[in-house]
Amino acid sequence: MSSTSKSTWAHPTAVTKLFEDAHAEGVLSPAGLQALSVVDLGAQIQAGLGVRVEDVQASEVVLVTVMPDDSGSISSGGHTKTVCDGHNLVLDSLLASKQKDGVLFHTRYLNGHVLNPYRPLEDVVRMHSKNYSADQGTPLYDQAVVLLGTVLAKSQEFSGNGVPVRTVTLLITDGADMHSSRARAKDVAAVVNDLRRAENHIVAAMGIDDGSTDFRRVFLEMGVEDKWILTPGQTAQEIRAAFQVFSQSAVRVSQGAASFSRTALGGFGR
Repeated sequence: MSSTSKSTWAHPTAVTKLFEDAHAEGVLSPAGLQALSVVDLGAQIQAGLGVRVEDVQASEVVLVTVMPDDSGSISSGGHTKTVCDGHNLVLDSLLASKQKDGVLFHTRYLNGHVLNPYRPLEDVVRMHSKNYSADQGTPLYDQAVVLLGTVLAKSQEFSGNGVPVRTVTLLITDGADMHSSRARAKDVAAVVNDLRRAENHIVAAMGIDDGSTDFRRVFLEMGVEDKWILTPGQTAQEIRAAFQVFSQSAVRVSQGAASFSRTALGGFGR
């Protein structure tokens, strides 16, 4: 095992090296590299990297990444428990799958709090009222870049050590971007497009109806393919059903390269 994986785990500056390697290998475009080249991004991304590559014994790895919205409108809309339940539903679905030992899970809230850096499923902390307070803003673009940068960095760690890796990511929001200070939709799209081009990543998004936002337009501008966009209504039943749809896709992704390819091609309609 190379020293790169150890140093990456320990030092935020090594995140930059991972991105430079990805760029050199053609995985990361100049636009994607620029979107990720923000001064303090390395520390934010490092906080999510979690388990060391050399501590994972699986011959291939699946990274499942979820970004629950913790903005105030989630609370005022009465969705706090439903979002917790949805996150935990995804976890339970993966725990019940035959390939669970090769799955690592990462939870980062929309405003940047890392509940779960990448870790084995049996170690994942569930969302509940004591660790989830929906009372903040909506820095959707800024944090989408951080989250997707974490996905890219962790997958680069594994592939750089000869371990095949596939990823599936879900962004969740109940409103359009309001509080990003650095990134724009096109910056997110640059990273999403690079991940899609690598053909071992799926980026999905869920827009919980707020009565006014055109989530399909918002997510398309962020580079998410139409077939990977969920737009549930405002009822708990509709939101839970959307999480169930995502969980089914995440389980299929864990079932091997062929299953991943079919799932990636078909989207949520698969």
